[in-house]
Amino acid sequence: MKRNILITIVLSFLFISCNNTNTSKLETHAYTNDLINETSPYLLQHAHNPVNWNPWNESVLEKAKEENKLVLISIGYAACHWCHVMEHESFEDSTVASVMNKNFINIKVDREERPDVDQVYINAVQLMTGSAGWPLNVIALPDGRPVWGGTYFKKEAWIKSIEQIQEIYDTQPEKLEEYATKLQQGITSMDLVVLNKDKTAISEFPINEVITSWKESFDPMYGGRKGAPKFMMPNNLDYLLRRAVQKNDDSLLQHVNLTLTKMAYGGLYDAVGGGFARYSVDERWHVPHFEKMLYDNAQLVSLYSKAYKVTNNPLYKETVEQTLQYIEVEMTHPEGAFYSSLDADSKTADGELEEGAFYTFEKTELQELLKDDYNIFSEYYNINDFGKWEDTYVLIRTKNDSSIAGSHNISVEDLKQKKEGWLKTLETHRNKRNKPRLDDKTLTSWNALMAKGYIDAYTAFGNKKYLDAALKNASFIKEKLAQKDGALWHSYKDGKSSINGYLEDYSAVIQTYISLYETTMQQEWLQLAKKMTDYVFEHFFDSESQMFYFTSNKDAKLVARTVEYRDNVIPASNSIMAKNLFKLSHYFDAPTYREVSDQMLTNVLPEAQKYPGSFSNWLDLLANHQHKYYEIVVAGEAARPKLEDLNSRYIPNALFAASDKPSNSYLLQERFIEDQTLIYVCVNNACRLPVEDVEDALKTIKISE
Repeated sequence: MKRNILITIVLSFLFISCNNTNTSKLETHAYTNDLINETSPYLLQHAHNPVNWNPWNESVLEKAKEENKLVLISIGYAACHWCHVMEHESFEDSTVASVMNKNFINIKVDREERPDVDQVYINAVQLMTGSAGWPLNVIALPDGRPVWGGTYFKKEAWIKSIEQIQEIYDTQPEKLEEYATKLQQGITSMDLVVLNKDKTAISEFPINEVITSWKESFDPMYGGRKGAPKFMMPNNLDYLLRRAVQKNDDSLLQHVNLTLTKMAYGGLYDAVGGGFARYSVDERWHVPHFEKMLYDNAQLVSLYSKAYKVTNNPLYKETVEQTLQYIEVEMTHPEGAFYSSLDADSKTADGELEEGAFYTFEKTELQELLKDDYNIFSEYYNINDFGKWEDTYVLIRTKNDSSIAGSHNISVEDLKQKKEGWLKTLETHRNKRNKPRLDDKTLTSWNALMAKGYIDAYTAFGNKKYLDAALKNASFIKEKLAQKDGALWHSYKDGKSSINGYLEDYSAVIQTYISLYETTMQQEWLQLAKKMTDYVFEHFFDSESQMFYFTSNKDAKLVARTVEYRDNVIPASNSIMAKNLFKLSHYFDAPTYREVSDQMLTNVLPEAQKYPGSFSNWLDLLANHQHKYYEIVVAGEAARPKLEDLNSRYIPNALFAASDKPSNSYLLQERFIEDQTLIYVCVNNACRLPVEDVEDALKTIKISE
């Protein structure tokens, strides 16, 4: 990670050892604090702590300045296991609360509601300690500038740490002031993007060498990246799939398929109820932190759907179908919105919160439930030393259906029927347990990703139910989260939206609306995408760097105004936006969109060359420059079935425009002819003669070299 300054002040209180202190625990319902009026499930979980928590807002920050108190900022999210542990050990404890309430203005932040606040302080902790995560705990001066931070602390260490910070503030405040100033400079420099004037950066990018180097990090046995923990990184795999197909790289395609298979086989995937957990703690994709996040499942549905178009692997179809069934049953609001997450923890039969309690099984339990089928089940899902975790089992596969069926002298179809019976039995049994807690807030960006997943599943499998879900969600965003001027809200809960949208919201919704237009031919979605894009230029654009800030110029200022450009478990908002601009420049003949997209890509390529895994969505955009990029236009009364046929193919280097009636839109004007449905294939404003047959059109489209 680039750092333009070196933080050289090391505070002695960053690492300390402490004596044990006996403290009493009080019932959480005995208290209420200012979080009681919030809608975030994570904040409400802390509303009965004895800590005098406040939500993040301007009045609370002003109070800190008026009282000249340090601000203690604790950041987490509802599905975070270690956030719950620290709450139970420290924030529910009366002695801890007494220290916090006496010395600090205490603020609790849901990182999913306020990713802008989270990014500033996670950057700070990254600079101070070299790593960061959640729970994220920071102490800041009254003006919000951080001076100390870390992640999870045991109770005694937490008390000693914050008491020592307060002592320094009381006796040597100038030291904290000096440190805060230097740290702020470091935070600002971390996401600083400099305008790159190298006009050859795109054309001369050494992609072959970059891919060769990247391959060295691949795990040849289990897929994904070598080592543990293992995050799924769907956008990396999405790009590598495209690269494999377009370059006829069999080894790369083998890696993608190995990874997708091992993830679907792994304990990371909920074989009983469908859907993926956030990551696995081991290299085998076996034991996850059991929280299920909407954004992971959204992107994985898209990824497996695209991979199915390439491979026709029935495992990928099954994975998508089961995951979307899980989304429908567990994560969908009647209005068509999607919830955010399911907790890693759930209550045991004794009423204690325990990670994975809902998802794991004991051997005797499985034997009793499956009876005569236990032996074949135990081989299928490794109820053995390989599948054991602590004193229970996390279901994990190592063999395909044909191998298991052959070893037990039954047909694959009989095995499939048995499997359906097993999983139904386990699901019925499991549903008698206490379910994990649901974070039922709706986040705009994650909803858009999930709608995109439904669209991609529809194009791969033709199930209209999937398109209906996408349309319902897109309409929900338009009606509940969009404003008349093109602005978006970031979240929605109990009919209430109060947080301005971030760049991640606009980029994801624009991407989904473009995709919805390409699938439905409904111009409304394309026009809404353009309207939001123009709003983004007005309120987020940095003309100096040609990038987009994460926050609007309408938002209150934080310690730093960040530019999110490195791809992570979700692609960076700037990389999604750059791809949106590339497409919209074609749809609206808008050269400015293309110029900005090209400059954004140029800006990040020097860093992408060193860290391709953190820039895979940018590399996907780069591929549009490295290969022919097609405009495929379908015009005529029978446009819909032809468009559906085209969409069912894997064509990563194309956009689609279609209409079954005359249209004045840029790509469709003067192309509608009565009693004919024609397909136009164009590259760089040059079009081949139109054809009527999809297969004839495909012959003119070069996907791979």
